Amino acid sequence: MNNILVSARSLTKTYQNITALNNINLEIGSGKIVGLLGPNGSGKTTFIKLLCGLLQPTSGMLMVDGKSIGTHTKSVISYLPDRMFIADWFKACDLMEFFSDFYSDFDKNKAMEMMSALGIAPNDKIKTMSKGTKEKIQLAMIMSRQAKLYLLDEPIAGVDPAARDFILNTILTNYNEDGTVIISTHLISDIERVLDEAIFLQNGNIVRYDTVDNIREQEGKSVDQLFREIFAYGMQ
Repeated sequence: MNNILVSARSLTKTYQNITALNNINLEIGSGKIVGLLGPNGSGKTTFIKLLCGLLQPTSGMLMVDGKSIGTHTKSVISYLPDRMFIADWFKACDLMEFFSDFYSDFDKNKAMEMMSALGIAPNDKIKTMSKGTKEKIQLAMIMSRQAKLYLLDEPIAGVDPAARDFILNTILTNYNEDGTVIISTHLISDIERVLDEAIFLQNGNIVRYDTVDNIREQEGKSVDQLFREIFAYGMQ
């Protein structure tokens, strides 16, 4: 595979007696939208936090953009955590200034366009927004960076179907096409249409990593159907 963006070799993460990731080996290229798929507790968030440098591996190697996790990799990663990170006392304009100050690749004009599409004015206060709107404005900020790697941890969990469509369309139309998006989720049917590749994680192990087209051609079924079969079998 050319243009490798993410590379893991024998990557392992343990918490006391629990193995969250077990000897992971994979390479992810540039210009992809990749689903990191698995039930709760499969190791998805651990892998994303390792990529962000929020956790340290127990053993093995992990690289992004040809570098070990550190200052450079943090500068090329745009991370959406699985919980709210915006301070309620911010206004929308404060949030844009915050991102402008911290990230040299932040496109303020793009952020303003997305906020306008959401019907958000610059002086609107975060605390007056609905939960769904807060999640959308967080995503707008994350996707307004010209990052090499976008890490989205459960971006569609807990939102209504209309909001899911907005979020997925925002991802599709706003990410840096030379970069890669990794979307962690267990809601496969909702995101399958945007995926190029899928990584199936189960109990800290990669049980399959393939293109979505290969899965459909070889298995004769959707990614969601294969996911349900793999994880239903694994839970027996």
